[in-house]
Amino acid sequence: MADEDQIIETIDENGNLIKFELFDIVEVDEKEYALLLPVDEEEGDEVVLMRLSKDGDDYLFETIDDDAEFEKVATYVENMDDEDEDEE
Repeated sequence: MADEDQIIETIDENGNLIKFELFDIVEVDEKEYALLLPVDEEEGDEVVLMRLSKDGDDYLFETIDDDAEFEKVATYVENMDDEDEDEE
């Protein structure tokens, strides 16, 4: 993969195009999840979690509608951050 940022484009519920930078991919319970950073947001630090599924050779980014699944992935990501800080 090239060193350039990987930009993901998606449409929100209002039909607006939103661009995200792919920050990382993590695996939780044998499923893959993308950590995305909004490109156009001034806030910038808010990470968006989306489930990844494969359709042939393409990846699909899906919203996580199940609250328990979202909490499990969010907790995993938070624990990753804690481990990174412990290593410093």
